[in-house]
Amino acid sequence: MTDVLSRVLAEHSLIAAFTVVGALTAVSYWISGRFTGGRLHGSAIAIALGLLLAYVGGLASGGSAGLTDVPLFAGVGILGGAMFRDFAIVATAFGAEIEALKKAGLMGAVSVVVGVVLSFVVGAVVALAFGYTDPVSVSTIGAGAATYIVGPVTGTALGAGSDVVALSIAAGLTKAVLVMVGTPFVAGRIGLDNPYTAMIYGGLMGTTSGVAGGLAATDPRLVPYGAMTATFYTGVGCLLAPSVLYLFVRALL
Repeated sequence: MTDVLSRVLAEHSLIAAFTVVGALTAVSYWISGRFTGGRLHGSAIAIALGLLLAYVGGLASGGSAGLTDVPLFAGVGILGGAMFRDFAIVATAFGAEIEALKKAGLMGAVSVVVGVVLSFVVGAVVALAFGYTDPVSVSTIGAGAATYIVGPVTGTALGAGSDVVALSIAAGLTKAVLVMVGTPFVAGRIGLDNPYTAMIYGGLMGTTSGVAGGLAATDPRLVPYGAMTATFYTGVGCLLAPSVLYLFVRALL
């Protein structure tokens, strides 16, 4: 019975991948609600568990592609590949409304650009501090500091190695968790108590899951406003990081 099930799942690897990811996501959101009261967003837990599974899968199989080296989970490589990733980004961009961004005003738009550039610079400086000197690696890790989506997109566009792309994802995940946990503690100090400041905050921080989780722990009524500008952050990051910001890093290095 086990052999038959394994063969069926291997032959329908993409369906098996959707099942695994769905189950992992459900467990992650249960952990978030049960043990953190929603303060640590389920998406961040899911990403952390995914990275852990990739590491365990790589150790168990002795391969270099993580969990996808295990035949039973080969479909995860397709589901998590560039095609589905880019499709999700484009779908998100088409779902955003320009009118919604206009509601944030000029400061909301400026905060998105400033947030992307500032995060990129911080990530690039950290990359340099850890010994990375080539423009592609520095730009990829810098983009990952923006979000864990911008990093892989930039790395793929620039031809970065898989280890650097993984570091960019880890940087984005770390940022998301810090924003989730830290937002309730700094909200009172920065006046994060109204829709206007929530939109600016979302634009500066950029990580949608981090901002949503942090604002939910602060004041659930502010979540839509922060998520509104944070949604545009990923698109702007994917536009600027592999182009203008990369050329700037290349000129410096």
